[in-house]
Amino acid sequence: MSAPLYNRDILALAVATADYLPLVDASHRVSKRAPLCGSAIILDLDTDPAGRVTRVGMHVEACALGQASAALLARHAPGLGLADIRAARDGIATWFAGAGDRPDWPGFDLLAPARDYPARHGAILLPFDAAIAALEKQAAAA
Repeated sequence: MSAPLYNRDILALAVATADYLPLVDASHRVSKRAPLCGSAIILDLDTDPAGRVTRVGMHVEACALGQASAALLARHAPGLGLADIRAARDGIATWFAGAGDRPDWPGFDLLAPARDYPARHGAILLPFDAAIAALEKQAAAA
């Protein structure tokens, strides 16, 4: 029997997005929408001179799974750069596609039940897509 799609841990993570309020003075702001489900995120990032994330803020309009994914990104992105975030996103997408091992991103095991729900994958990948877009903008400007 598989784990329920929505459970107490997912809902607790979803509420944790409130810990990452938008950054008024962010050096990078990206707005993204998942076309299939309509989830949306405005992601604010600050980075150090080497391009590693130092602060994360956000406004998320998504299902609990998308919100939980955003909270996991915000918790664990500081200290990481574009290549790290891109590798994590690629690993998640590959695993969702039925190949590879479960992603190594901390806390992602809580999102494992969503693997069987392709309509939810876009919402879960959305925060990573937004972070990649923000970091790519920063890299292009450097």
